[in-house]
Amino acid sequence: MPDRGGQGFRPRVGPPSRRARVLLLTAGALVLLFLAFVMFAGFWTDWLWFKSVSYSSVFTTQLWTKAGLFAVFGLVMALVVGVNLWLAYRLRPPLSAMSPEQQSLDRYRMGLAPYRKWALIGVSLLTGVIAGAAASGQWRLWLMWTNKTAFGVKDSQFHLDVSFYAFDLPWYEFVLGFAFSAVIVSLLAALVVHYLYGGVRLQGPGRRASAGAQGHLAVLLGVFVLLKAVAYWLDRYGLAVKTGAYKGVSGWTGLRYVDANAFLPAKTILFFVALICAVLFFLTPVRRTWAPALIGFGLMALSAVLIGGLYPAIVQQFQVKPNEQAKETPYIKQNIDATRQAYGIADSQTAQYTPVASTDPKTVAPDAQTIADIRLLDPNIVSPTFQQIEQQRSYYGFPSTLDVDRYGAQPNAQDTVIGLRELNLSGVQQQNWINDHFKYTHGFGAVSAKGNQVNDKGQPVFTESGLPTTGSLGDYQQRIYYGEKTDTYSIVGGTNQEIDYTSDSGDQTYQYQGGSGVSLNNPVTRAAYALKFAEPQILYSSAITNGAKVLYDRTPKERVEKVAPWLAIDGDPYPVVENGHLTWVLDGYTTSDGYPFSSKTTLGDATKDSLTDERGQVLSASNEVNYIRNSVKATVDAYTGQVTLYQWDDSDPVLKTWMKAFPGTVEAKSAIPASLLPHLRYPQDLFKVQRDLLGMYHMTDPNSFFNGTDIWQVPVDPTNDSGQAQPPYYLTVRMPDQTAGAGNFSLTTTFVPSGRDNLAAFMAVDSDPGADYGKIRILKVPSDSKTLGPKLVQSQFNSNPVVANQLTLLKNGSDSDLEYGNLLTLPVGGGFLNVEPVYVKGRGANYPVLQKVLAVYGNDNVAFENTLSDALAKVLGGTAGATGTAPSTPSGGGSTPTTPPAGGGSSTDPALQQDLAAAQKAFTDGQNALKSGDWTAYGTAQQALQNALNAAAAEEQRVGGATAPASPSASPSASASASASPSASPSP
Repeated sequence: MPDRGGQGFRPRVGPPSRRARVLLLTAGALVLLFLAFVMFAGFWTDWLWFKSVSYSSVFTTQLWTKAGLFAVFGLVMALVVGVNLWLAYRLRPPLSAMSPEQQSLDRYRMGLAPYRKWALIGVSLLTGVIAGAAASGQWRLWLMWTNKTAFGVKDSQFHLDVSFYAFDLPWYEFVLGFAFSAVIVSLLAALVVHYLYGGVRLQGPGRRASAGAQGHLAVLLGVFVLLKAVAYWLDRYGLAVKTGAYKGVSGWTGLRYVDANAFLPAKTILFFVALICAVLFFLTPVRRTWAPALIGFGLMALSAVLIGGLYPAIVQQFQVKPNEQAKETPYIKQNIDATRQAYGIADSQTAQYTPVASTDPKTVAPDAQTIADIRLLDPNIVSPTFQQIEQQRSYYGFPSTLDVDRYGAQPNAQDTVIGLRELNLSGVQQQNWINDHFKYTHGFGAVSAKGNQVNDKGQPVFTESGLPTTGSLGDYQQRIYYGEKTDTYSIVGGTNQEIDYTSDSGDQTYQYQGGSGVSLNNPVTRAAYALKFAEPQILYSSAITNGAKVLYDRTPKERVEKVAPWLAIDGDPYPVVENGHLTWVLDGYTTSDGYPFSSKTTLGDATKDSLTDERGQVLSASNEVNYIRNSVKATVDAYTGQVTLYQWDDSDPVLKTWMKAFPGTVEAKSAIPASLLPHLRYPQDLFKVQRDLLGMYHMTDPNSFFNGTDIWQVPVDPTNDSGQAQPPYYLTVRMPDQTAGAGNFSLTTTFVPSGRDNLAAFMAVDSDPGADYGKIRILKVPSDSKTLGPKLVQSQFNSNPVVANQLTLLKNGSDSDLEYGNLLTLPVGGGFLNVEPVYVKGRGANYPVLQKVLAVYGNDNVAFENTLSDALAKVLGGTAGATGTAPSTPSGGGSTPTTPPAGGGSSTDPALQQDLAAAQKAFTDGQNALKSGDWTAYGTAQQALQNALNAAAAEEQRVGGATAPASPSASPSASASASASPSASPSP
């Protein structure tokens, strides 16, 4: 057959066959069903998880709030856009001009005509879905706005309650932004329709816009300008939370002189200008001319440049700069006061502290408890030691950073390093799906050691150890199904026999009885989890029998974050053994970025230090806030996974707001178990945020703040090469204003002057729950004292010829690596004592052991000894002996002092004699403890001595004595101190 038109045959393509159409429709339906099930699986598994932890109200509140916002805002956007599209079409001219432009548009109009209705609905629905999705993400703003609680504090500029800025203003700004979006989308959509149907022309003679198009577009522009007027009015209040850099504070917030005296009046003027301009646009359909509206719009733009930009610049240049300090002082004061209040540092106490270079027994004695509890075990170094000695089985592991807590009855609570033996699946010899998810399901037991002691091998002195563990912590449920390292799912229950632990007699099995988890009895539920975990075996495996449950989301942090999505969670959960339970404790923070005049800080930057990379967690890395409270203490049971939230700060309005939004989710502070309360502590991340702010905001005088004469910074950690800030340390410390002999469990840090390495200040916050909990005390060091900061202390250690030589011998002689422990700074005896343990890790060994202790008192009194008692005796005892006085001693073996009390009191008074006998016994006990190097016993004896002397003084006054008995607390002599630490003595 001939080739037609020079082209070959083309096969005739007809419509697909009936069979092909059926196959295509079936495949499409299956794809849609699969996508629908994927969405359903996510929803269904989330609902089941929240139900399993008894927080289903959190899920439903979020769900209905998001759905409501999606529906309302999506519907509003769809209606606004749809009405404007319909109106633009109705206002089209009856006849379009015969021009090339309109002739080219005819084919588009004709092609669209059959689908015009569907196009309008489709465009409206699309914009509605996008807007609704964006609005549903603002569920937090909605819940805060509808449940707001007053702060009871008014800002200094507008005299509005802080709740307006924290709860109202963010919601108003969102609604305003939504309204802008609706108007802009409607304006663009209307413009396209008017152009398509000839209402707006770019070519041809006559008017460029029909009367209908002109009126429609003018009204939309008028609404836009009216919204701009509202924006100018809200901007006035926004100045109170405006952020910018000033005086070295990158997050400076609030009005300054130019804001109050130029920008604020300018915003008010622009508000009225925009109102007038909007009226001119609304009059355009009546006047049939754009001229007045366009002139008004031009004047508004010019006013924005001149009044909103040029005028403030003139004020700044000619009024502020010539006398900036005087002009800015009131506003700096407002910023200082608001920042200190918003971050909970307004009540911090700063005291001048001039450190002495040497000390004596009399001044050291009140700090006996501080000395006795110096922590030798560095929880950031000894994890491999715990691992090597107490791992027991390869499928267990400890976190890289252990935790510090205290155990024992007050006042003899012992600082303790504790870690949990958690499941580590990488140590399982035969890894497969059954072993990973059915057999190896949990860790086992807590391991703890005294913080202030090591044995003669430099290893921890364990107070809880073994498998199963035994020791001082008593009986408790040791199985750990929920932990920091438990990041995969497990299937328990049914007929499944889990490996409990391995003993000499073989594997011990166990069946989970904790009650948590989601049942897998339902085939639909199994299919949903098979999809969630991308594991089809969940759907058909015979290992899953009736009664089986799946445990997932098992780390404490993610569990609390899910049930309390309005909290920021501290990066360091810690375990507590109490009342037969192994419980994780987490600190939850309520935050806001709407506290007027309070400077903002980025949480991730403020909480980062040399340990956060090892710990792997920081607090809300990108969140920028200017208000924070530790409002919630949360617990997660390591066995059952039960999450409990306790109201810790009952005055926090942000927490009260969230408690109204999620009723019944937070329990009262009074519900905290009595056995748990002593283990609660001041949280590290909040402390790090506060110390970061206090570097500037310890200056409460606006003039000092303006001149920046006393800026502090957190020193770089000198014990590693990370270049990051030194972390805070939990220590038992007695601050100078506290009772002699007593020490409080505290969180401590140091400051150095900006750009220098000498010590500027020492800061401690009381971490023991009680009357002084959260009290911040700062010891400010005179700038000319030249007291060593951490970097200089480390340099002093390294540059000391004796120390340097011994370090070299220790490292090279034993072919070992050295690891410096935490450098602890403590106020002792009127000066600062610095202590640093030195660990040695043999080349062939897997864990470090304590070999030496570095100590320095003052600037040049350095010790490098085998034990802490040796080091302390050298830097404290030798100095004390130079000025110390010997005590009076009893005659023979009796308890009556050789020197009777002065004054008129009778030395034969029985009560007085009993008190003096108790004092003498406490003194003797202290001397014996000092000689044996037992600093814990020494601290206890000194406390008993102080109590006995106080009782004796009170008794002598009662019987008419003129003077109290002399205190033997200053009694440790030079000889006693010097001999207090023989190398064979036990090391604390």
